[in-house]
Amino acid sequence: MLSSIGTMSAVKLEECRERIRTELDNVVDFWLKYSHDTVHGGFFNCIGQDGKVYDELKYVWLQGRQVWMYCRLYRTMDRFHRPEILEAAKAGGAFLRRFARVPSGTNDQWKSAFCLTRDGKAVKIQRTVFSECFYVMAMDELSRVTADKDMQLEAEQMMKQLIYWVQEDSSGLGRPQLPGDVPTNNMAVPMMLLCLVQQLTEGRGQEMVQKYQGLASWCVQQILQHVQRDGTAILENVSVEGAELPGCQGRLQNPGHALEAGWFLLQFSAERGDEGLQRMAIDKFLELPYQSGWDKDHGGLFYFLDVDNYCPTQLEWSMKLWWPHCEALIAFLMAYSQTKRPELLERFSQVYEYTFSHFPDTKKGEWFGYLTQEGKVALNFKGGPFKGFFHVPRCLYMCERILDDLLANKA
Repeated sequence: MLSSIGTMSAVKLEECRERIRTELDNVVDFWLKYSHDTVHGGFFNCIGQDGKVYDELKYVWLQGRQVWMYCRLYRTMDRFHRPEILEAAKAGGAFLRRFARVPSGTNDQWKSAFCLTRDGKAVKIQRTVFSECFYVMAMDELSRVTADKDMQLEAEQMMKQLIYWVQEDSSGLGRPQLPGDVPTNNMAVPMMLLCLVQQLTEGRGQEMVQKYQGLASWCVQQILQHVQRDGTAILENVSVEGAELPGCQGRLQNPGHALEAGWFLLQFSAERGDEGLQRMAIDKFLELPYQSGWDKDHGGLFYFLDVDNYCPTQLEWSMKLWWPHCEALIAFLMAYSQTKRPELLERFSQVYEYTFSHFPDTKKGEWFGYLTQEGKVALNFKGGPFKGFFHVPRCLYMCERILDDLLANKA
């Protein structure tokens, strides 16, 4: 019974849902008001505290994420089924299709740029797969609201290329293998591919599920390799064989990534009825990073940690960033919704209280992204090269929907 779960009663959950719902409305309104480029298409990403654009560069990760988020809201929530949201998503998709892809020079493959000028000229290409990943997310979700089969096919073709780069030959990424560069399994890659499998297969029937079944299992196996130190730590980087790496790279922990991987695994385990994987996700990918990553002096989640308690080399390691807290909110609420274990709801409550007392800008809207260890605003912009219309609205959207289900079934 929700009414007897300790620190969070059904009344408290109702209050959380209303706050989350209001925040989502406000965040959507902020980006609708300030981020649209009506001259060249796409979205401005670098937006100051008051909504003013301080740099016109456009980042493909964030362009794709914003298209995806608009489409997901438009498709699944009645109050966002609004013409201006659909038109913005279509304009963003058109900008991506016209400008984001650039030839890689390898077997007629295409890369996606990392950064574009306002009018779409490529500025920078990263030797990673993430621009392409968010391109796939955008095209697939946009195809669902426009019924554009060519767009869906384009997403699947890009996905095929991604799989080839990751599993067979990475030379198309333009990253030569140097003698001292040891191949690694970075958790972000299988996490992202698992996310794409869930995106491409959602609601599309058993044939599509079977098409990506092998890849999904491979992604899960790759993610589980990051459970290290006899099950006592999640490490961000391991060898391709799943062994711990030497030095700072091998000791690195990223609590936010571990928590995000945790809820990806929870979704996967729920789809397949895998209770063992569910337990692994909760015990290792939620509880361990929470226990090691929560700042017991000031509250909030550290950005990076060293498993052996050396000082991390990342200068921002002790800062409190918006996105790990967003992932923690999703992860603990999802875990509670699946198991009804009250301690998981208590974790959600603690993260909720910290997040909503520190990140939202109650005066000018949206959320600050970067806080000091003590919780003071360090950088006051609302959008930058890595913060856009994604982690905050995705978190609010998912938490609202989970709370809707919990409260609907409280009796």
